[in-house]
Amino acid sequence: MSATATNVTGPDFSRNDGLLPAIAQDAETGEVLMLAWMNQQAFEETIRTGQATYWSRSRGKYWRKGEESGHRQTVRSVYIDCDADTILLKVDQVGAACHEGYRNCFFRQVDENGVRVVASRMVEPGDVYKK
Repeated sequence: MSATATNVTGPDFSRNDGLLPAIAQDAETGEVLMLAWMNQQAFEETIRTGQATYWSRSRGKYWRKGEESGHRQTVRSVYIDCDADTILLKVDQVGAACHEGYRNCFFRQVDENGVRVVASRMVEPGDVYKK
């Protein structure tokens, strides 16, 4: 069976206050880098520019990944899940994806002994936003 574009729709921004989770994954390695939020405008900006653009719930504004830090995400491909309520971006990540200076945002592991850090920082947190 071959893939077709028949009856295919884009992301459904009609729920959850118009925000959908967007997962950024390294296009080469498959490493999950981060999760952020997109609304329709951020999604369209991402498609238009090829640079990951998100909606910051805490700051109440759009942000293009790397605009302050230089740690950009160039989008190679975009996928929508089966319910049209989650976005997957396969990206080329430059520098740290995490604002705490780690390669990805999932640097804490939970096991029977509690939570521990399982990665090394690429840059110190205070240096993340210095281009």
